[in-house]
Amino acid sequence: MTNTGGGGPRPRGAWSREVAVMVVAFAFCLLGGVIQVDDTLSAPPAAAYFVAVVSCAVLPVRHRAPLVALAATTAVGVLVPPLGLLLTPLIVAPAVITAYSTSLAARTELRAASAVLLTAAALVAAIPLSGDVSWKDASRMAVVAVFPVVAGVLGHSVRNRRAYLAAVEERARRAEESRDSEARRRVAEERLRIARELHDLVAHQITLANAQATVAAHLFDTRPEQTRKSLNELVETTADALDDLRATVGLLRQSGEAATPAEPAPGLSRLPALLESFRRAGLEVSVHQEGPARPLPPGVDLTAYRIVQEALTNVTKHAGTGSARVRLTWNRDRVTITVADDGNGSRTAPAAPTGSSTRTGSSTSTGPSAFTMPDRPPGYGLIGMRERATAVGGHLSAGRRPEGGFLVSAQLPLPPVKGTTRSTDGEAGGTA
Repeated sequence: MTNTGGGGPRPRGAWSREVAVMVVAFAFCLLGGVIQVDDTLSAPPAAAYFVAVVSCAVLPVRHRAPLVALAATTAVGVLVPPLGLLLTPLIVAPAVITAYSTSLAARTELRAASAVLLTAAALVAAIPLSGDVSWKDASRMAVVAVFPVVAGVLGHSVRNRRAYLAAVEERARRAEESRDSEARRRVAEERLRIARELHDLVAHQITLANAQATVAAHLFDTRPEQTRKSLNELVETTADALDDLRATVGLLRQSGEAATPAEPAPGLSRLPALLESFRRAGLEVSVHQEGPARPLPPGVDLTAYRIVQEALTNVTKHAGTGSARVRLTWNRDRVTITVADDGNGSRTAPAAPTGSSTRTGSSTSTGPSAFTMPDRPPGYGLIGMRERATAVGGHLSAGRRPEGGFLVSAQLPLPPVKGTTRSTDGEAGGTA
């Protein structure tokens, strides 16, 4: 690679083109020197060689300094008549070439046009210096003036064409980058959605399984029948977890693989089954509803279900209580979901019979909190619930209650309805 015009590297093939341009320009200059003022032909004089060598030697710098090269070739062209040579487009071929390069490389169109017009005017003005001007000289002046102007117009057209192609390529490149960025964004969103679904499924089912296994271990010696029931429920819970996990992971199937029938996305219609699963794990859940229930869009319905599921899962894992309250408040434009407990932050197992000894720890207790599990950090549950609520245009808040326990409250938008619906209080579910 060789460093040439514009300060950047140029291919070696560019030098061969430069040499070819110089050779052609040199031949034109000598051919123009053959024509004498009296319209006779003779061998090129020494002045023709001088003009050809000096003007062609300037051509290689026209890429880096086009205006300088144009001024130099124009100055040599102005010297043609005083040197006794006939000023023709052939002998000023280097000036025509630099006029093209100037229009092609100039920073502004005004500067290029001005330089080309000044070149044409200077060459035309040089003709009268050789003597009287005849009609033949006038026609020759017009031809000499036209060639640099035509070269400048051609250079301007080529420049515009290159700029247009560069703009098209840039737009295509940006469009490709935009498509790639959009594809990456959609992949990230899909991964986040699947990760959120997996978290909700695994956290819910594993928490229930852990609670049922804890009950079974606690009652193993004192209440075998209750232990057997807890183990059977544990089997059902793990089977449900595997089914839900298989359905969710099925979203990752590649095109072309055999797809299994997909179950509908869960919603509030499956809330009774969800609450029953927590009740089997020992958590008493009461449900209250205010206002008439309305159909929810699929996304909002799934979000409402997952928020209740995750909130109750956190109660099961972290709250020091065996009960929780779920309230659904239906308004004209939103549904408010609240899940509250009165716990103190440490999970306790269901009550054991008075006087029974625990299987974990060295102490014996007769109270309802005989078997205690260590508290666990809340993880990504609250983050996932907030993301779900925000994704459907809702809002979620969570925090400790002043009177004790924890409260999760979510407001989700509802489709607009005609008229005004008055809320009425009623109880949709009882205490387990």
